[in-house]
Amino acid sequence: MSAHEVRQSGVPSNLTALALTAGGARGAYQAGVLKRIGEIPALREAPAPFDIIAGASAGAINGAALAARGERLHEATSHLAALWSALSADQVYRTDLRALAGNVGRLLGDAALRPWLGAGRMQSLLDAAPLKRLLERELPVAGIRRAIAQGRLYALAITATGYHSGKSYTFIEGRAHHPLWHKSRRIALPATITVDHVCASAAIPLVFAPVALNTGGTQAWFGDGAMRLTNPLSPAIRLGARRVLAIGIRCSASEKELTEAELATHVDSLDARRLPPRPPLSQICGVFLNAIFLDHLDADLDHLRRMNELVRAYGGSESQAVDVQVHEPMRVVEPLVVSPSEDFADIASQLVSRMPRSVRFMLETLGSPDPKSADLTSYLLFDPEYTRALIDIGYRDAHERCDEIEAFLRA
Repeated sequence: MSAHEVRQSGVPSNLTALALTAGGARGAYQAGVLKRIGEIPALREAPAPFDIIAGASAGAINGAALAARGERLHEATSHLAALWSALSADQVYRTDLRALAGNVGRLLGDAALRPWLGAGRMQSLLDAAPLKRLLERELPVAGIRRAIAQGRLYALAITATGYHSGKSYTFIEGRAHHPLWHKSRRIALPATITVDHVCASAAIPLVFAPVALNTGGTQAWFGDGAMRLTNPLSPAIRLGARRVLAIGIRCSASEKELTEAELATHVDSLDARRLPPRPPLSQICGVFLNAIFLDHLDADLDHLRRMNELVRAYGGSESQAVDVQVHEPMRVVEPLVVSPSEDFADIASQLVSRMPRSVRFMLETLGSPDPKSADLTSYLLFDPEYTRALIDIGYRDAHERCDEIEAFLRA
């Protein structure tokens, strides 16, 4: 069998997957949704109801934690929510002025001494060493292997982006003969998941430094998994999922409001009197991160629904795969997406004063964005008051759809 083919032998049928892709502090919302799911009476004392868990970025942290502690769903989700609710910035990145000054010094040194000493000593804006120490304490990776050995978990997939090739790498720890793939921009590799895989997947570009990972025969540098994961549902589907519960972090109502406001300023010719203020660099950086973390899930969901319609049109059922003259047989995959009912950027703009002084100073030099466009802050605001607010929103959103979620997971 060619390395470019998907290996499908031995894949169980009727697999249920959890897909988590997020960015930075917004991952607390996922913990809130999972906490409410963990309180469903029929599920709380049972193992996590997900055969496949696929995560990228902060979703890799949440997914790995659930896979490692998922023997009892309620205990696992309660622990995850408690971890996020107490999370502070100094547990994620160095907040001391010395660390910030060191980065500034390296940047100035690169600029001034480049002709003699070269450049490139500054690898990131922040030092994420505290996050690795936190995960080493709180993430019992041996539990992942135990879950697979006991048959409670089919596979855990963690996605990171290769900084040399620019490709999306999905590292998979799962049962023997789980699917693997090698596409033009997406590669799946078997792995024993470690804290380093999770740190690499959560390494926000420019903000956190790259992480070295073993790729089978060599080592390479990796960063945030959401960068090139344009199809966030794909790893779960390629691993054989028939149902996928995805937890997003985009508030569709807020997006619609911002779009309407932007369209309202449109005129045939530019008029300086009608233009809003020029967006500061902080707002532009926020849009850049949104493009990485927020935009892909909705597009992938639309694509999945179109593919389901195509499979059904060619006579496919809920449990059958259909070969429609393509290289890989297609099947109906049922999605369920839980997304925020409130705007995280708006909440973050009200709590920006709670950021460490050194980081706040750095952000202030980039300018003050519109409160509803304070997305950069919403990714970096690791503060208990903010994360608890997001957990509460996630909990309420899941509570309002609890019957729907339970029926989906118990189908």
